[in-house]
Amino acid sequence: MDEEKLMAIINRAIDKFHGDSSQLESAIGAAIVGQHVGWKVLMLIHSRSTLKNYSQILGVSDIRKLMPPTGPLSHRSLAWRVVEGTKNFWKVVRGEIGGVKTTRLER
Repeated sequence: MDEEKLMAIINRAIDKFHGDSSQLESAIGAAIVGQHVGWKVLMLIHSRSTLKNYSQILGVSDIRKLMPPTGPLSHRSLAWRVVEGTKNFWKVVRGEIGGVKTTRLER
């Protein structure tokens, strides 16, 4: 998604938002970070319900539509390094394989 469209979505979300501002801030942060790491990494960082909440806050049907599956910095995610190229991605997302999800980004 180009920067102009993303900023329009963010600005609209800010204008319409009411509630805990930390949730708005987190949703915007996820949308921006997702441009760099992709939605697959976000799914390894956040629960599905959290990403659904962020989608609602941003006024989009699915936050994944705002970003590519992987981004130029996906490789910095420790969790992505573990599941990349395997068939385990969705198993990790569903919680069938534990101990992989992490918020950690490395160089």
